[in-house]
Amino acid sequence: MSRQRAIMNWSGGKDSALALFHSLRSERWEIQTLLTSVNEQFGRVSMHGVRKELLVAQAEKLGIPLTLLSLPGDVSMEEYDARMQTTLQALAQQGSTHSIFGDIFLEDLRQYREGQLKQVNLTGAFPLWQRNTTELVHEFVDLGFRAVLVCVNDKQLGAEFVGRELDLDLLKDLPKNVDPCGENGEYHSFVYDGPIFASPIAFEKGDVIRRTYAPSGGTDCHSDQTDSRWDTGFWYQDLVVPGV
Repeated sequence: MSRQRAIMNWSGGKDSALALFHSLRSERWEIQTLLTSVNEQFGRVSMHGVRKELLVAQAEKLGIPLTLLSLPGDVSMEEYDARMQTTLQALAQQGSTHSIFGDIFLEDLRQYREGQLKQVNLTGAFPLWQRNTTELVHEFVDLGFRAVLVCVNDKQLGAEFVGRELDLDLLKDLPKNVDPCGENGEYHSFVYDGPIFASPIAFEKGDVIRRTYAPSGGTDCHSDQTDSRWDTGFWYQDLVVPGV
């Protein structure tokens, strides 16, 4: 059976890494590129806050090309959709037929993604869909992946969690109301080692910073401004590439 060319939607975090692991093991897929959206002003992954340089390092260790979709910090959904459609159309013209995601449970998000893909004749694939999140995160650790928490929602987790290693000790410390995979947005991670990487990614921990943002736009979570109008706060662990 010939492999189908696919785009891997890549956040740099745990779920996308595990979805890529299973996709690479499958005889079905040939991964054309990693696709990541970044804030064009600050050069960081949207919501995760990870620097673009670390994304590049991940792609190099994976041996997979990286496609960056640059977005303004206050991007509207209309502009986001338009830019994404342009990017996906170009990748489809290069031979991709599918787009792979690390989503697990969010049905409305899956439907949105599939609707957007349909417009450019792409089909979604969800290798982790509806799997038990406790089993998933333990599989991630057992496979030898290593990651740190780079962003936590302070409504569910305290500042003491950001920057911690995603390991069994952390999983034991998570409050009972927090999904083990952070599927409800409780935390985001940066994966720096594991069975899909040629070698570990070097980084240093920088500042820990609290930011607030507006879910509908208007305040950028990577800016140096904290807007007291919004009560959705996040703690970020900045990660720095040594020597940069």
